[in-house]
Amino acid sequence: MRKVQRSDIVDWQTYDDQRPGIRGRIIEQIKPPRRVHVGEHLTFYFENAETVAYQVQEMMRAERIVRDAEIQHEIDTYNELIGDDGGLGFTLMIEIPDPDERARLLAAWGPLVEHIYARLEDGSKAYATWDARQVDAGKLSSVHYMKVDTGGRTPVALGCDWEGHPVEAILTDAQRAALAQDLAD
Repeated sequence: MRKVQRSDIVDWQTYDDQRPGIRGRIIEQIKPPRRVHVGEHLTFYFENAETVAYQVQEMMRAERIVRDAEIQHEIDTYNELIGDDGGLGFTLMIEIPDPDERARLLAAWGPLVEHIYARLEDGSKAYATWDARQVDAGKLSSVHYMKVDTGGRTPVALGCDWEGHPVEAILTDAQRAALAQDLAD
């Protein structure tokens, strides 16, 4: 997948002038087909160069970042969210509204991230990798940055096959098209 380059980023003042159009496009067109709800508690947010450039621009605008070294640092940091060649990058949100239930389930669901997968057309599963720093003493975080190597193939479903929380969602045509486009980019 294509990563964000410095040449993709404009200064924060120029971005601020263009922000309504860019923000509208990202929020209304780019992000929706890259958001996949899997069961009651899991949401996958897939990232690509456009979503990451948007996040970098928003950070630059919010923090008034102008120095090239600081801009490059933001680019490098956010580029880690994008999948590698032949793969996809996503943020997995474990969404449990009730704070007490969230604390209980995150403590009990330690193995969950080891069982996150993308099911491919041939029925095989490509398991995701994650940042081990986000699991503390077996307790999950509500947010995980993950990648899955699909060998350049577009997933047909996403899921979790851990016995404590088995769920799967079939991707819509729009979701598959968006991920196929990202894999081809």
